[in-house]
Amino acid sequence: MANRGTAALVIACLLVVAVTLADALPPASPLVCKKAYGVKERETCFAVAKAVGLSLKKFLRFNPNINCNNLFIGQWVCLAAVRA
Repeated sequence: MANRGTAALVIACLLVVAVTLADALPPASPLVCKKAYGVKERETCFAVAKAVGLSLKKFLRFNPNINCNNLFIGQWVCLAAVRA
């Protein structure tokens, strides 16, 4: 029984240390868009990403605030980005 209590205490301490270290890390530098594109009629996030050779995941990383269900003609999207 004492081993279970010790194990639980060790796990709790490790969780506290992990959370503390995660909070201490500096935030990642923001992405700066290096290539933009104006959305055309009937284009989707997937279609734009595919046309320029990006995965949808990477496209969404470059455009974190985009609403793919509500793209509009002329909306600027980022196709290439680098860390600031």
